This record gives sequence, structure tokens and C-alpha cells, in this order.
Amino acid sequence: MLRSLLNVRSAAWQVFVLQVVIVLVLVAAAVTALVLQAERDSTREAEQRSVTAAETFANAPGTVQALKSRDPTAVLQPRAEASRRRADVDFIVVTDTKGIRYTQPDPNYIGKEVIATIGPALKGHTVIERSEGPVRPGVRQVVVQAVVPVFGADGAVVGLVVAGLTARNASDLVEQQLPIIFGAGAAALVVATAGTGLVTRRLQRQTHGLGPLEMTRMYEHHDAVLHSVREGVLIIDTDGRLLLANDEARRLLALPADAEKRHLEDLGLADEMARLLASGEAITDEVHLAGDRLLAVNVRSTAPYSGGQAGSVVTLRDTTELAAVTGRADVARERLKLLYDAGVKVGTTLDVVRTAEELAEVAVPRFADVAVVDLLDSVVRGQEPRRETWRQMRRTAISGMQETSPLYRLGEVIRFLPASTPMRALEQGRAVLERDLRQSTGWREQDPDRARRVLEYGLHSLVTVPLQARGVVLGMANFWRFRDSPAFEEEDLSFAEEIAARAAVALDNARRFTRERSMAVTLQRSLLPRGVPEQGALEVAHRYLPAEAGVGGDWFDVIQLPGARVALVVGDVVGHGLHAAATMGRLRTAVHNFSALDMAPDEVLTHLDDLVARIDNEESADGAAPEHRESESVTGATCLYAIYDPVTGLCTVARAGHPNPAVVLPDGTVTYPHVPASPPLGLGGHPFETTEVRLPEGSQLVLYTDGLVERRDRDLDTGLELLHEALEGQAGRTPEETCRAVIDAMLPEHPADDIALLVARTLVLPPSKVAHWNVPPDPAAVAPVRAECSAQLRTWGLEDIGFATELILSELITNAIRYGVPPIKVRLLHDHSLICEVSDGSSTSPHLRRAKTTDEGGRGLFLVAQFAQRWGTRYTPSGKVIWTEQPLHDDGAAATTDDTLVDDLLDQFNDPTI
Repeated sequence: MLRSLLNVRSAAWQVFVLQVVIVLVLVAAAVTALVLQAERDSTREAEQRSVTAAETFANAPGTVQALKSRDPTAVLQPRAEASRRRADVDFIVVTDTKGIRYTQPDPNYIGKEVIATIGPALKGHTVIERSEGPVRPGVRQVVVQAVVPVFGADGAVVGLVVAGLTARNASDLVEQQLPIIFGAGAAALVVATAGTGLVTRRLQRQTHGLGPLEMTRMYEHHDAVLHSVREGVLIIDTDGRLLLANDEARRLLALPADAEKRHLEDLGLADEMARLLASGEAITDEVHLAGDRLLAVNVRSTAPYSGGQAGSVVTLRDTTELAAVTGRADVARERLKLLYDAGVKVGTTLDVVRTAEELAEVAVPRFADVAVVDLLDSVVRGQEPRRETWRQMRRTAISGMQETSPLYRLGEVIRFLPASTPMRALEQGRAVLERDLRQSTGWREQDPDRARRVLEYGLHSLVTVPLQARGVVLGMANFWRFRDSPAFEEEDLSFAEEIAARAAVALDNARRFTRERSMAVTLQRSLLPRGVPEQGALEVAHRYLPAEAGVGGDWFDVIQLPGARVALVVGDVVGHGLHAAATMGRLRTAVHNFSALDMAPDEVLTHLDDLVARIDNEESADGAAPEHRESESVTGATCLYAIYDPVTGLCTVARAGHPNPAVVLPDGTVTYPHVPASPPLGLGGHPFETTEVRLPEGSQLVLYTDGLVERRDRDLDTGLELLHEALEGQAGRTPEETCRAVIDAMLPEHPADDIALLVARTLVLPPSKVAHWNVPPDPAAVAPVRAECSAQLRTWGLEDIGFATELILSELITNAIRYGVPPIKVRLLHDHSLICEVSDGSSTSPHLRRAKTTDEGGRGLFLVAQFAQRWGTRYTPSGKVIWTEQPLHDDGAAATTDDTLVDDLLDQFNDPTI
């Protein structure tokens, strides 16, 4: 290598010499610049020292007095010499305003005129200059000096001070720096030369000691060979970046002009080809489709031939022309591409009908002129097909057929005869070819008249192939050739079976999904409320929209409560499918049961939380392996529970992991009331808090699940803003109109989560429909209160139920006085039914029992139950309320009560207060 390096003809040696010369020039220039800079710095330092010494002496105490004394020289000469030595300058000279020296290191010059420019100094300016003059006895040199004025007390110039250094002393400073400068230059030269040697050595290794002419000739030969061969050559690094491509490779792959240095993914190649080239795996003569060409691809690593550098070299050979010589290239290429397209384009959705349409569309016109798909009705519905149903199919998809075609129309039911071509294909389980329909007779037996019209229309060749997957027959595909198209051949059968097999798998997947989704939707619909109970507190509209991937666990409910109140519920069980729907049904049933006990919202959520935790524990302990469980927990369940009272206009709300409700006020303003957030159901041990919101009449309470406002491509805050925009500024809308507007604005094109939406507009029971009394804890007060209640019923026009109401109130008020605790109150509500409420401060609840014939009491509540439509007890923070509901008018139901039983019961009420 040393001999090669010293070869003056090599490119490495020439580069080395050039670099050394450049380094020497740069070092010399740098040293010269440093010397000049040092000299300038030294001169500047001399000027600064001169100015400092002169100004210090001029402003020293006593200098002005000495200039005004009889003999300034006697006073200033010793001071000047002392200051000169301290300031390390060559001279300090004091003169009068005419420039006559008072001091001088050489006393012989005292009394003589100073050699300096004093004009600007007499005007108050400092002068810095170079001049020649005496610095010591017998010595005259070029000096750097400063002339500074001495100001009197009145500001006038009374004298001058001249201080300076000789040029030799200034140059001493430069000489002190020269060793450092030259040392640094030499070190830089050594380092640069060493670096140049290393670079030259690397260049020597890269060029293999070749000279410029040899290298030029080698690269010319390299380019000539690279771009003239009939094989495409690519060199690709490990990052998938194209380093080199010859002309043939550019032609075969249709590469852009600036392809080199770009990543393979940016060159417009097909995904499969780009992945193959970037993989770096060793490949030998694999044939792949690139555009309309079939290329034989070879890939090898470049590491053994490039000094260990990783990468790969790819060679491409066009085999299209070779295939064309055999007469099979176009067919093979088209079939390969068609099979690829069938795998990509068939089965893009989980819809059975759409999958059948995709099969028909992909086959026309590249394989057949007309393609039809017939499926069993059970397959379309998602059910399991049976062998006995094979003979009857429905035409599900058609492609390429014109209006005048004599074939069966879309949607027609076809009943195949046992000897027909489709039935033969089904029995054999493989494709059947009718090469020339004019010469074949078997296919005509199905419908001779239609067969004649098919031939007249121009259809002349047929391939029938059964669609079967996982051993199940789903239907039939028929491929027809028309007029001038060549007839099908035997080799087309295998291709038809291949494309049908791929489509059949997609059809079976869609059928299974349809079955499961249908079951889940049926279950979900059966578990959701089918209507809203009749009540006078709210006008309600609702929507439930399942996700595209299947139903989930979202639900809503409207539950009528005692006292004309209504409970609104919206919940969500995270997940999709049957398990989520079944869990939702369990939670909804539990909410109904808890609501029947008239619990507060936070208590309802507490009991739901315990239920969800219990469900989790049961599913965890069922003994099944985790992989066989449909779901291991339902800790993703959320719920919002609200109770609205139309008498007070108050809405009490609590939520567990659920989005905040929205309120649309009568003027169209939208607010999100703050309801304290609590964890989702099932975590256990966390309290639930309630919030009371007063809603003006005509306000709309909007409850929803997170599928409405939250998506993968949109966060929750953005969804809430969109909901706010959809609700705002539309005063006077009905709940149904609000539901429609929200769904139109918020529903995505392909919903990934199901959505439940509940909109309730508030109504307020007018004061004229409410009557209440305070009852003293005295049995004598029963009769007056009962009389007032009867009068109120007459005011409301409810005289026909007055007798039953008096009996009910008499029993309830008497029980409250006997067994309850004051205060005792009575309230009547005239709504869709008559509601009677008797409250007291006791928490003891009465219960219905069967009294013995010897008992003096115990029959009152039985009597109440006979005359009331419903009755019950609810607890309040201050006690309890016993309530009953009666229809507003006597519909004759009471007449069916056994009169003898009623008379017997009435005879047992011997209390004179009643």
C-alpha cells in the first residue's frame, strides 16, 4: 500500500500533494493574520496605557495648583517621574498652554517646546498620535503618545500632560506572542497533515491505487455495460432506498427520472413489488406481475462484494415476451391479475348480497360476458343452509346482463330440475362446462322456451360452479360467454372453481356475521323498551342506532314513578355482541326493580354497582377457561339515572362513568349541568352523588351514550361542541325534531359504536291540579279533611270516584294518626290519574295482610287495594309517603267487586271517627 500511495500517478498521491499545499497556504495565511492582529492589539494597548497615564496625572490632586505655582517644574518633575514608573510608560511630560515643558525624563529638554499636536488638546480634546522625540537623555525614538488637557476650577485649560510609549516597547508585546502563534501554526500543520494522510489512505483504499485516467475509463466501461444489458439492475440499501437503477430497470418498472436516492414506497410501485424488493431476502427467478409485465426477479445480498456493507442487488428479466411466444402470456397474466382482484375486491363487506354482487362484478368482462349468482334464501337471511333446499335458489346478483336478456331477473326464485346443469354441478361438487350451448341438450331441460331465447340472444357458452365453503353449499355462480367471445375451455373450469372458492369463503363469513348480528339485534330490540309509558310529566322522543359491526350494550328507559314523577335512564355496557346485549337486559331489569322501590338516584346506582360486581364474580368463578369465555367482566358499564318531578320542576340526577346530560332551555340556550362524576359500575366502594337541577317548563333534557359524541378520530370535547351546535338556537322544537337534528348532525357514516339518545321536554303540573292539607294528629281531624278532599274532587269534576277516594283517604289518614309521627300531610294530584298521598314523619311502613275473623283491624289496606289501581310506600328524608293511584273516572271495574265482600268489610269499620 505504501508503494501504491507513493505512486505519483495515482489519484490518492495527487490528492495528498494538493491537500498538503492547501494546508501550508492556509497555515501561512493564518500565522500572518495572527501576527498582524497581534501588532494591532499591541498598538491599541500602548495607546490605552498612554491615555490612562496622562489622564490619571492630569486629574491627580495638586496638578492644577502646581501649574499655577511660581516654580511648576520643582513640584511636578518628581511627581511625573514617580507616576511614569508606576504606570510603566516611557515618559510623562507636563507643559503649559503654549507647549513649553515643565517636566521631562531628560532634564535638558525642560523649558523647550514639546513635540506634539496641542491644538485639539487646548480645546479640551484628547489627542492620540505617533511622533518622534526624546524619551531619555540622548535617546530619540518613534513614540505612541497621548495629549490630555488639564482643566482648572473654572473649566479652562491651564496645561497639558503628554504620556507615551516607544514603538519598540509596543513591539515587545508582539514578540511575546510570536512563540504561541508559530507553535499553534505548527500544531495545526501537523494535525492537518495527519488528517490529510488518513483521508488519502481511505481514498487509496477506495480507488485501489488507480489514476484519474484509469478510473475514468473504468467508469465509462461500467456505465456502458450497466445500461446496455437486457436485464434490469437495481442496488438497494437496507433502508429500502434505491441507490442505482440501469435503463432496463427503469423501463421495466416505469421508474421516474429522479428515482435514485428515493425510497421504494415513493416510486409508485405496486405494494407487493415494493415489499419484495425491500425485503432483502434471497430470491431466485420468482415471477411477479408489474403493471402488464411478468418479471423474473432475482435478489442477492451485496455484503460479500462490498466490504461488508449491507444491501441487496436485484436483477429483473422480462418474461412476458417469452410467454407470448407460447401463446399463454396474456391469458396467464390476466388470470393472475383477476385472481388477485378477486381476493381484494370480493368480501370487502360482511353483507351477503353485496359480496355476491362483488363476485359478479369482478368476473365481467375479464372472464365472462355475463355473470349471475344464485343463493339459497337461508344464506341471505344468515341461517344454516340444508341440502333439501338446494333445488330452490334466488337470483341475488347479476353483472353484464342487458334489459332484453332472457335470463332470470334479479330477485326471481329459480327451482332447478334434478337433471339440470346446476343440479349436476351441486351433486358433483365441482364446475360443469357447457362448451357449446347449441350442441348441448342437458341444460335445456330446465326451461326449453327460455333456453331457445337464450340462444337467440347470443349466449353460447356456460360454466356453472357451486359456491361452497366449509362443506356447506351456499349457492351457484353461472358464467356466460356472448356472441363473438371464444367459448369456455376445460382449463377455464379450474379457474372458475378457484374464484368461486374465494368468493364462497367471503359469502360464508358474511352469512355467519348476518346470523350473529340478527340474533344480537333481535335480543337487543326485545330488551329495549317498545314504547314510552303514558304520563303527564315529560314529552319523550328516543333513538337507538346499532353499530355497523353489531349491536352493543346501550339502552335507555322511561319509568313512571309514584307522585306523577318520571325516571329517565341511559346506560352503556362496553362491547358488542350477545354478551353485551344480555348484560344490558339484566341491568335494565334491575333498574326497573330498584325503581319500583322508589329509591333515590344515588341509591339505584349503588345497587347497580353491587350487581355488576356480583356478575363479574360469577363469571370469573364459572370454571371456564378464559379463552372460552365470551367476556370476562362488565366493568365498562356506565349509567345515568334522573328523576323529574312535574310538581316542583326539580330534576335529580346521578351518573356512574356516563357523559354529562345536556339541557336546552326554552329560549334555545344549551347548558351542561354539572353532575358529579363517579367511576363506572362494578368497581365497588365508591360513593355516588346527586345533583338537583330546576328545569323551567318547556326545557329539554338530552341524555345520550358516548357513541354519539366520541369517536376514534374525534375526542370527547369536540363531540360535545358539535352536540352543543346541533342543539343551540332552535327554540320551540319538539323532542322528535331535536332527535332528528342531533342524529343528522352527529351520526358518522360508519358508526363504530351503538348510540342511544333520549330527549325529554318538561311539563309542569299547574297549581290548580295540586291540592294539599296539613292534618293535626287528632282522630277528629279525619272527617273535615275528608270533606275538603271531596269538595276538591267536585271542583275537578271527579264526583264518580269520590266515594272510593273518601274510603282510601279515611284509611290512610287514620293509620297515619294512629301509627305515624307528625307532621301529617295530605296531597291530591290531578294528572292522568288521581294520586292520593298521605305523609308522616315515621319510617314504619304498613303492609297488606289477611285479617282473621276475630281481628278487630287489619282490613283497611285490603280495602284500599281493592279500590286503588296501584298503591305503595316511598321513603323521604323526613319520613314516608303512602300513595294510591285511581283512574279519573269509574270505568265499571269497581262494579265487578263482590258487593257482599265490600259490605262485610264496611260493616267492620266501627270506629265512630270514620
